[in-house]
Parts: sequence; structure tokens; C-alpha cells
Amino acid sequence: MKNIAIIGAGGFGREVKTILDSINKITPTYKFIGFYDDGFKVGEIVNNYPILGSVKDINNISESCCMVMAIANPQIKQANLNKINNKYVAFPNIIHPSVAISDDFVEIGVGNIICAACIITCNIVIKDFVILNLMCTVGHDTIISSFASFMPSVNISGEVLIQERVYVGTGAKIINQLEIGRDTIVGAGAVVSKSLPENCTAVGIPAKPIKFH
Repeated sequence: MKNIAIIGAGGFGREVKTILDSINKITPTYKFIGFYDDGFKVGEIVNNYPILGSVKDINNISESCCMVMAIANPQIKQANLNKINNKYVAFPNIIHPSVAISDDFVEIGVGNIICAACIITCNIVIKDFVILNLMCTVGHDTIISSFASFMPSVNISGEVLIQERVYVGTGAKIINQLEIGRDTIVGAGAVVSKSLPENCTAVGIPAKPIKFH
């Protein structure tokens, strides 16, 4: 059993703990030891487990430990990772046992979280620290770049390129052969039928940029 902690003790962090439980029911793999979160006091108890420290305290770990970055905001996710410089810390992929992933040319990097009932088809690249929340689908020949986050029930059609730090809200749909630029936010329920530029927030059906960051 590998020691593992979760970065982020909010709602999504607590949900990720349930994914670890589901993994362990099939193949005992992880011993959960607690949370790291800058917004809690050390020793505070969350769902019966302790807050072990702030994100920077992870650098004080002196034995092998796995970490899960359970932060949905792409920019905060990357900023937290930049605070960590510890050779003892590893970031495994945390994938719910119910996820359907084909064996046909799917590449998955490190630190990804793939929640229950997601479907990932063929010829897909998922880079690092990506979140696919409940019931997301990813179609063929799609590339998802690092630190992107997809909320529940997002559907990504085939041949889509998602750039770094994209955030896609619940229930959004992305039509095939499109690109979403880095640091762009897609609102909940939006239908992306044309490529979106970087650094914008896009909403509606069809999705259109309403502001630039």
C-alpha cells in the first residue's frame, strides 16, 4: 500500500477520496493519510482525516508519498504544483474503476484525475494534471493539454485540441475538429461549434466569447 494525500480538502478533494476507496475495493493500492490545504489549520479534521499542512509543507516530506492535485481551477492547480519540489513525492493518475478507456493508442501523462463513468475512446492524448469529472466523454484523435479541467457531463467530440489551462463547465459540448485556446473558460451548458481563442470566457449556444482576460 502506498501512502497518498490529497491537495485540496474542499468538495472535489473529498470526492477524490471516494475514488481512492473505489480503487482499493478492487485492488488495495493506497493508504490515505490526509489532506494538504492552505485554507485549513494543521490538525483540523475533514471527513475523519487530518489536514497535514499547507501546500509548501509537502516539501518537508522525507519518505515516498503519492499526491493528488484535487483543485479544479487550472491556474491555481499549476501554481500549487510550482510550490512543490520534493523528490519523494509522486503524482499518479487516479482513475475510477468504472472508467472506459480503450486500448487503442491512448496516452495519459501524470497527475490526472478521471472520475466515474467517463468514456475515453481511441487515439487520444491526455497530458498532465487534467481533471475529467463525472461522466465526461472524449472522442477520437483529441489532445487535451496540461492543467485543463472538465466539469461533469462534458462531451468532447473527435479531433479536438484543448490547449493548456482550459476550464469547461458542467454539461458543455465541444463539436469535432475544433481548438480551444489556452486559459479559456467555457461556460456550463455551452455548445462550442467554432474554435475559441485563448484567454476568453465563452458562453451560450453556440458559444461566443463575452470577455477577454
